[in-house]
Amino acid sequence: MTRVLLYTGKGGVGKTTSAAGTATLAALRGLRTLVLSTDAAHSLSDAFDSQVGPEPTEIDDLLFVQQIDAQRKFERSWGDIQAYLRSVLHMVGVDPIEAEELTVLPGAAEVLALLEVRDHVRSGRWDVIVVDCAPTAETLRLLALPEVLNWYLDRIFNAERKMMRTFRPFLSRGSSLPMPDDTVFDALRRLQNDLADIRTLLAGPDASVRLVLTPEAVVVAEARRSLTRLSLYGYRVDGVVANRVFPAAGADTWRRQWVAAQRGILEEVADSFRPLPIWESPYRVCEPVGVEELAAFAVEMYGGDDPFARATDETSLWVDRHIDTDGRTYTLTMPLPLASADELELARHGDELIITVGSYRRVLPLPAALARGVVAGARLDDGRLQVRFAPRETARPVPAAEVPSGAGPLESAQELAQGLTAEYHEQLARREAALGKAP
Repeated sequence: MTRVLLYTGKGGVGKTTSAAGTATLAALRGLRTLVLSTDAAHSLSDAFDSQVGPEPTEIDDLLFVQQIDAQRKFERSWGDIQAYLRSVLHMVGVDPIEAEELTVLPGAAEVLALLEVRDHVRSGRWDVIVVDCAPTAETLRLLALPEVLNWYLDRIFNAERKMMRTFRPFLSRGSSLPMPDDTVFDALRRLQNDLADIRTLLAGPDASVRLVLTPEAVVVAEARRSLTRLSLYGYRVDGVVANRVFPAAGADTWRRQWVAAQRGILEEVADSFRPLPIWESPYRVCEPVGVEELAAFAVEMYGGDDPFARATDETSLWVDRHIDTDGRTYTLTMPLPLASADELELARHGDELIITVGSYRRVLPLPAALARGVVAGARLDDGRLQVRFAPRETARPVPAAEVPSGAGPLESAQELAQGLTAEYHEQLARREAALGKAP
């Protein structure tokens, strides 16, 4: 299988250089390699000092570079849907130019650029694909979007399609608005399948994310948050690149102060991201440009490590959820490394658990065994979120002793469990009433 590596970090820390250097090293080791960019501000051509187009361009033996034309992918996948939406807006008098803008789905062009990665993996042409992602905040939204969009498409458009099949004959007689036909819904289904493919690929065992940072407190703080949020969405992180580290050898008085300050921050990085490897790259007067300089950069950064080996549970921060059972209760465990209880909130809606960390939210579908129960407790312990589910008939309030002190929003676990118990009983009563009225 193709090894997929995604590099991201705060703007200006050297993620493009790290991605380009890694790809160059892969090609030198005899691996068929493609490095591509999903960042709207493409800079791979600058890193390689070569013209790069929307198709893979060979710039050295076994090394190809591509800058994805996200707009073209967007038009292919969203075109039929956008045409229908424009026709509806036109019928109600919206200006054509405004209609064009209103029917552009924010962020969709970037996430659909990842379809290019999926297609390249399926082709079997490459041993390694390196992705130079946008800065951290944009990358987090990009990686969250497939699951979020899929959630909306699954609920909204499936329901709408059933309604249209039932009411289209009546609506078409008394309304001048165009009704969506099967072409539109087929396009939506294709888009939904594409998003599911992206999610499966990037959360799979052959793909991993690497965080690029510089030894600065603000940058490291953002990298910590990124690790938590990537874990929230189920992505594997298998390494950290510490770029622009001042070498201690031959340092004068001024530089020794920088070396000491950076060393203190790098010790914090090692503690925060353990057991991940921390690959250090020394400060350079000029950015490495071209194949030879990028190769030297990568060789020095990785040392004797193999940056293309598959990550395992022992060599990465695994981000999948795990369920334990004692025969009566279930405990859903989800690693959230470096998460703070102060920024963590939990809620439940029907058969879904809603987990919010800061401004990022994930809707987690619950397996049937958990969906039938109620939340009986929740805690954040050593970077692991644990939510306990109990059978409905044996649910009880959560004793205060079971909730860790200083847990912020998690201190309301008792109220949460009680509220969700009442919600579950109410939903169950509505369902039983509806079944009783059914012919």
